[in-house]
Amino acid sequence: MSAVNAARILVVEDELSMRRLLRLYLTKAGFTVEEAATGREGLVALLRGGVDLAIVDVMLPEMDGFEVIRQVRRSSSVPVILLTARGEESSRVAGLELGADDYVVKPFLPYEVVARVRAHLRRARGFADEGGGTLQAGTVELDLRGRTCAVGGTAVDLTRREFDLLEALMASPGRAFTREQLLDQVWGSRFVSEKTVDVHIVGLRQKLGDAVRIATLRGIGYRLEPGA
Repeated sequence: MSAVNAARILVVEDELSMRRLLRLYLTKAGFTVEEAATGREGLVALLRGGVDLAIVDVMLPEMDGFEVIRQVRRSSSVPVILLTARGEESSRVAGLELGADDYVVKPFLPYEVVARVRAHLRRARGFADEGGGTLQAGTVELDLRGRTCAVGGTAVDLTRREFDLLEALMASPGRAFTREQLLDQVWGSRFVSEKTVDVHIVGLRQKLGDAVRIATLRGIGYRLEPGA
């Protein structure tokens, strides 16, 4: 069994039938599955540790999925896939802005969820195995071993995906990246919506300000200006 398949997955979902469905497919795929029926139970399980990835429903009793992510992101970068029955784009974007790595809209195909889980785990564990080094662009410096970001010597708090995305851009200044290429390189999957890239770019621009310029290439994607 691969290291990815040996991972522990937490499913936070109040519908018993949905939990059973996800447990069935995830277990068949070789994962260990833990369940929580409320947002508060899920948060406790995540803060306790030992979870490699969480699948969290938005509409939960006691505490909704957005609040679970908000609190978890204060101390953990564990990958989180959001489940939502909402069709509004705003609800999905809200989850991504809070730190969710991906979202799945109900109804969904169970094998698609399994594929996304594997992709996010490969990406998360791949970064954990990488070596050190630093990247510099203008006054922005990335410490790849410590996974920290500083602007002019002042620490800037980036989410895991924001860091990964900025690393990809800074490693190839002047290169035009399509959204599909960034999804492959940063998220490890094209199952993720291209909107995810846009949301994380907005987050980077807000946090880095004028310290670095990430140009939007209309109809293509993004590029870190080489002179930044």
